[in-house]
Amino acid sequence: MFYYYKYKDKVLFSLKEYRGFVSINEEMAKEHGDTMYFLGKLPPMKSRMSFTLSDSDMFYLEKESLDLLNSPDVKKPVMSWLSERINNRQIVYINTEYEHWKCALEKAPPKKWKIHIIALGDIGSTLLTGLRVLGSEHIDEIGIYDRKMNNVKRWEFEMNQTMPPFKYQFLPEVKLINENRLMTCDILIFCAAKGYVLDNTISDVRMAQFQQNSNIISTYAKKARSAGFKGIFAILSDPVDLLCKKVLLESNYTSDGCLDCKGLAPEQIRGFGLGVMNSRAVYYAKKFTKFRHYIEEGRAFGPHGSGLVIADSIEHYNDDLSIELTDLAVKANLKMRELGFKPYVAPALSSGTYSILAMISGQWHYSSTFLGGVYMGSNNRLVNGYTELERLMLPDKLMKRLRTSYDGLSIL
Repeated sequence: MFYYYKYKDKVLFSLKEYRGFVSINEEMAKEHGDTMYFLGKLPPMKSRMSFTLSDSDMFYLEKESLDLLNSPDVKKPVMSWLSERINNRQIVYINTEYEHWKCALEKAPPKKWKIHIIALGDIGSTLLTGLRVLGSEHIDEIGIYDRKMNNVKRWEFEMNQTMPPFKYQFLPEVKLINENRLMTCDILIFCAAKGYVLDNTISDVRMAQFQQNSNIISTYAKKARSAGFKGIFAILSDPVDLLCKKVLLESNYTSDGCLDCKGLAPEQIRGFGLGVMNSRAVYYAKKFTKFRHYIEEGRAFGPHGSGLVIADSIEHYNDDLSIELTDLAVKANLKMRELGFKPYVAPALSSGTYSILAMISGQWHYSSTFLGGVYMGSNNRLVNGYTELERLMLPDKLMKRLRTSYDGLSIL
């Protein structure tokens, strides 16, 4: 049995009774043509505050876990009009265990996005170039920030002189911003990284990167909390998945170390590292006939690097081929280093530019989103500002690999 409520101009409903709202009947709820909001209760910091509801079984969630990527064999029956709303992605799950959950009712993605980029090294500058050249349809302006002022001036100078003939208002303007204006945007993209030397004695490069970059990103996570940042905190620095969790934790603790869940919501934070791993798998699928079906049938999951899971096909999954293709994708960066170059162009464009543009335009793309306490890369999209995870009928052998990857990301 569902209880229906009116709140401002919105219709809320739940399997539980809520006080403080005007009760309405089912017929009145059916007449409401806009998005409806389902109120549920899930553990904070182990679950998101809001997300797009894509299956009827989500009404009965007791916790979030990796199983959300797996489509249920049998879907729980609901009234036909509610089923239609689900199919049209017109229902949003709101987790009322968060004190400020009502904020999640007010999401409205901008018609054109204002983007700020932190750090203009190899990744940041290449990302900026891609967004400037390709982002005219969806981006209003791009603010750039770097601790080296000459670097910022260089890229403002370069980018605002990059344009097609006779279409001078066509591309998003690139603007210098100072540290105080960083949080005045719709998407904040963190590309900063502390340089390190590859060392064969380091057993886990990912954790070495994490130790170097987590201190830097913590500063910005706390700034986001102080500013009451409502946009998307996007991360391109390695390791993206662990840094996402670091931002979540740092932004939700008070200055005296108390967890209050008043910082960034889990779904506000996204890591962009999986796009290039998919692209590398596609590269090898084009080179070798035995992997060719990946282009149409395959999927990528997990982190950028160790822990990556490439599935050669979902419907006709082959474990041996998938593991072989995964290994090729993981080691592709080493091939570039053997040529004497740093592998940053494809990551900045495939994981960064193309994936971010897909996200803001509501298209399916690869990024790391919150999933039961862990940030895990998978195919997903934004529907009116709320995340929808792709759910597939995943083979048992593939799920076993995914659980290993998922557990490896659960170190924070």
